[in-house]
Amino acid sequence: MYYIKKNIEISASHQLHLPYESKCNELHGHNYDINIYCKSEELDENGMVLDFTHIKKKVMDKLDHKNLNEILDVPTTAENIARWICEQLGPKCYKVKVAESKGNLAIYER
Repeated sequence: MYYIKKNIEISASHQLHLPYESKCNELHGHNYDINIYCKSEELDENGMVLDFTHIKKKVMDKLDHKNLNEILDVPTTAENIARWICEQLGPKCYKVKVAESKGNLAIYER
């Protein structure tokens, strides 16, 4: 089995709609630190699990400097962002970690 990890940083805004008082109910932004994990039993024709550049482009083009509420059709929690990224990258992606700030980390794993 081959494994790769890609680290990406994005800046994005979002707003949660929580049923309790929270500063997250206001539009605000984060500098997200994202770790993406992929695996494959065999390498592709280029000798890769997935091209690091393609992973970065797919995530950056869709999420960087965007309002996440306009992209995701679920609440824009770190947990849902992690799952959404994993699904965008296909079956070789098996885990995504999203830190929206130091000390706050969400992990999605298939």
